[in-house]
Amino acid sequence: MARTAHPAPHTATVAVAVGESGGTGSLVALSSRLGQGLRRADRARPWVLNVAVVALVVSVFCVPDLLHGIDAGDEAGRFRLTSAHLPVIEMLALQAGLVLPLLWRRRRPALAFGVIAAVFFLQWFVGAALRADIALFVALYGVALRARTPQLLWACGITAGALVPAAVRVSGVLSVWVSLFFLLSTATAAVALGLTVRIRRAQLAGLRDRAARLETERDQRSRLAAAAERARVARDMHDVVGHNLAVVVTLADVGLRADAAGRQPGPEVLRSIADAGRQALGELRRVLGILGEHARDEGPGLMLQPRLADLGALCEGVRAVGLNVVHRTVGSVDGVDGKVQLTAYRIAQEALINALQHAGPGARVKLVVVASGSRLVIRVRDGGPPDGESRRRARQEGHGLAAMRELAARCGGRLDAGPAGNGWAVEAVLQIP
Repeated sequence: MARTAHPAPHTATVAVAVGESGGTGSLVALSSRLGQGLRRADRARPWVLNVAVVALVVSVFCVPDLLHGIDAGDEAGRFRLTSAHLPVIEMLALQAGLVLPLLWRRRRPALAFGVIAAVFFLQWFVGAALRADIALFVALYGVALRARTPQLLWACGITAGALVPAAVRVSGVLSVWVSLFFLLSTATAAVALGLTVRIRRAQLAGLRDRAARLETERDQRSRLAAAAERARVARDMHDVVGHNLAVVVTLADVGLRADAAGRQPGPEVLRSIADAGRQALGELRRVLGILGEHARDEGPGLMLQPRLADLGALCEGVRAVGLNVVHRTVGSVDGVDGKVQLTAYRIAQEALINALQHAGPGARVKLVVVASGSRLVIRVRDGGPPDGESRRRARQEGHGLAAMRELAARCGGRLDAGPAGNGWAVEAVLQIP
């Protein structure tokens, strides 16, 4: 016989709890949606709620007085309150004075309370008891909810003063202290409810404001991160591609000058252009591979970064286009942090590109790298154009110098650049961690 599996007791308990929790959550969500809908409707037509409150008070508290009245007293006849024998006009006037000010209880809560309190005093002065007296507590709730603190204090004092004669008037039916206790408890409940709703609304408004600020800050951080990423990509593209493109442009200019002089460009010029173009294309692919989502799947070769040991190859490439570069390294650079080595390489590369563009082929350039203690110094100085013409270099900082300064700053260093004789000198000092 096949055995029927029964759920474990704790499993059933969890299922019941989940079901109950889901039901409670559904009720809470439903009530929240209803509340939001009512608030939206109230903001669109606030007069509807005011009229509804007045209509409710009239139907529940005013109509019974008009139909049956109130006739209360003790057996000995020592005390008697009556509204049954009031003329209809007087009763309607008192009820209107108590109820109609509720129409502006939200716009002018203090004024509405003052009018209702005055009518309340008058009513008890003539000894009439009306169920519409509930309007005093409704108005007090409105003052606690919307009025300023001084107005609320005044309203509480007026309410206490108004309830004392009412308690004295009914002393033949109930003790003064018992009546006063119940009346003041009702007034306290109205004030407490108004303050609770007020604090809750303030908290919700604060939460909404904070959520809006957080959303704005999140958007700002996203835009700043995107801008920083674009700047980083631009730097990488400038560093890895700009050098080879400068070489290509310089070699092309050499070929054009040879053609203008009636000579055919040598095959070594075209070969150098092709080599520089292929190298630029390879570095471009490497950078795009690093920036892509599948950079790790392409192999470790994509992640290789130039170091100070590659400066020799860099100088050879620059010499191939006619720049006379003398390179010297002082001290051991093998133990220098990879980030510092990459920064030093990029600064030297950018300085050589500037020398090639502004001094031109045939210019003499000295590149010196000095590793001493916690500092790494890179000096690049050129002698200017070899034909002795004045150097045509803008004195303001261009993109290249700005990029070098930023690179140096990221390693906690500095960079100085400026004219040196007929040429230009760049000196960068980097901190070695």
